[in-house]
Amino acid sequence: MAAEKLMIAVLASTVAVAAPTSKPPLQFTADGKFHISVFNDIHFGENAAGQGPLWDMKTSELMGTVMDAEKPQLVVLNGDLISGDQYQGKDILDHVDRIVKPIAARRLPWASTYGNHDSNYNLSRDQMFKREKTYNGSYTERMVDGQNAGVTNYYLPVYADDGCDASTASSQCVPELLLWFFDSRGGKYYRTHDSQPDWVDTTVVDWFTATSRQLAAAHGNKVVPSIAFVHIPIHAAAVLETQGPGGHVDLSRHPGINDDKINGQSHAGPPAAGNNATRSSRSGGYSGHDVPFMRALAAADGLIGLFYGHDHGNTWCYRWVGKVEGLDVDVGVNGTGVNGTGADTGSGLHLCYGQHTGYGGYGNWIRGGRQIVATRAMLRNRTLDTHTRLETGEVVGAVTLNSTFNDDVYPTVPDTRTTMHAQGKALKSTASVGPRPAWAAFCLALLPPASLLLLW
Repeated sequence: MAAEKLMIAVLASTVAVAAPTSKPPLQFTADGKFHISVFNDIHFGENAAGQGPLWDMKTSELMGTVMDAEKPQLVVLNGDLISGDQYQGKDILDHVDRIVKPIAARRLPWASTYGNHDSNYNLSRDQMFKREKTYNGSYTERMVDGQNAGVTNYYLPVYADDGCDASTASSQCVPELLLWFFDSRGGKYYRTHDSQPDWVDTTVVDWFTATSRQLAAAHGNKVVPSIAFVHIPIHAAAVLETQGPGGHVDLSRHPGINDDKINGQSHAGPPAAGNNATRSSRSGGYSGHDVPFMRALAAADGLIGLFYGHDHGNTWCYRWVGKVEGLDVDVGVNGTGVNGTGADTGSGLHLCYGQHTGYGGYGNWIRGGRQIVATRAMLRNRTLDTHTRLETGEVVGAVTLNSTFNDDVYPTVPDTRTTMHAQGKALKSTASVGPRPAWAAFCLALLPPASLLLLW
C-alpha cells in the first residue's frame, strides 16, 4: 500500500504532457462489446490548505480501482472535474493533470463534458480544454464555436473492429454507435463575476439537429444507435421523479438512491420566451430554457439514453415515454426523428444519473462510477446494460435499459455513506434505510501530517 501511494504521489507531482497526434478510432472489441466507465462530479481542488489533497488522492485511487475492475474501452469525465469556485491558486490547471493521471497510466482514452464548477473567476473552460488536448488520450472535442455554446459539444463515432475508421468512406463504413457530448455550462465566466447560463444553448441544439441529419444522410439514412452525456440533468428528470408509484421514483423499478433535490438545467432566472413549459416550484423556479434541447433529444432517432450527474445524492434511471404533466415535450416510440426518416426510435429515452465520484463536493454518499455496456447485438434492439461499481468493489443497480424498463423489478440499492477518518484509520461505511437529507454534512477528518500533503 505504501508503494502504491508513493507511485500515485510521484505521478501527481509530475506534470507530463505529450504532443497531440491523430486519434485511433474508438472500436468495439472482437466479441462485440463497448464498455464505458463514467466518473461524475470529481471536484478536485477543494480545501487545498487542509484535507483536500488527501481527498483528491483517495478519488484517484477509487477511479483506478473501478477501471481495473471494469476494464473499459472509454472513460467519460461527466462534469465538475475541478471545484473552480474554491481553488484560488495560479496552478489550478494542474488539477487536470492529476485527474487524468490514473486514466493515462492505464493507456485508456477519455472524453469530457464540463460542469458548472468548471467555470469560475479563477478557472477557464477554454484553458481546461487546451490542457486536456496536450494528452494523446483525450478525445474531448469542441465542435460548436461561440461564447454562448460553452466548450464540450461534440460527437464521437464508435466502429466495429473490422478496420473501419473516420477516414473510410461513409457509404463503406457506418459507425455502430454514436456518442454525443453537451456542455450545460453554469458557474461564472472567467475573470468576471457574471453568471453563465446553466442549460444547453440553442446554438448547440441547432448544431445537434443539423449534424444528426447530415450523419444520417451520409450513412444512407441508417439510424445509428446513440448515447448522450451532459453534466446538469434536463428538467424532465424533475418531472419524471414524481411520476412513479406513490408520487416518487420507485426504487424497486428504478434502483439507485433518490436523496437529493433535482437542480436541473434552467432551474432559475427569467422564463424563456416562446414555450409552454410549466414553472415548477419543485425544481426551484424552472424557467424553461432547456425545452429546445429536450425537444431535440426527444426527436432524435436512435438515441437510447442521456447520462448526467450534478445532484450527488441521486443515482436512479427512468424511461421517458410520451408526454408528462407540466412538460410540453413528447417522447415517442415510433416518431419521426431529427433526420426525418420516421424510423422506430426504440423504447423511449432513458434518463440516468451517475454516481458521485469525488471526495470533493458535497455529500457523503458512497463514491463510485456508472458503467455502460453496449453490445452490437443489444444495440440492434436499442438496449443497453448499465450498473454502478462502488469504491468498495461492490456492483449495485445492474439493470437493462429496454422497452420494459420502469416495469421490471430489480434489487434495491443500499443507501450507503462513507467518511474518511484520520490517517491510519480505515474508511468507514454505513448503510441506511430510506432517504437521508440531501445536504448531509460531509464528515471531515483530522488533518494529515504535513509530509503527506507535500506528496500531492
